[in-house]
Amino acid sequence: MSGSQAPKTILVVDDVPDILKVLKRQLEHWGFCALVASSGEEGLATAQREHPDLILLDILMPKMKGREVCARLKADPATAGIPFI
Repeated sequence: MSGSQAPKTILVVDDVPDILKVLKRQLEHWGFCALVASSGEEGLATAQREHPDLILLDILMPKMKGREVCARLKADPATAGIPFI
């Protein structure tokens, strides 16, 4: 990130702690503000509260799957515009 712009925020949602740790460290190394959530429920709540610029979303998680998180985010006008991978 350059200049006086605030760093972009990326939310990583995954149920594997090692993946969260590695992605958070690498994203912060690249100058992003990285948020992590270890479940679909936590990811949904974090996205609604923080409005990240991008969400990296695991599809296969216990309980609430990534597809359900995505559907709920897209159904909410406050989070519908957040892109995800």
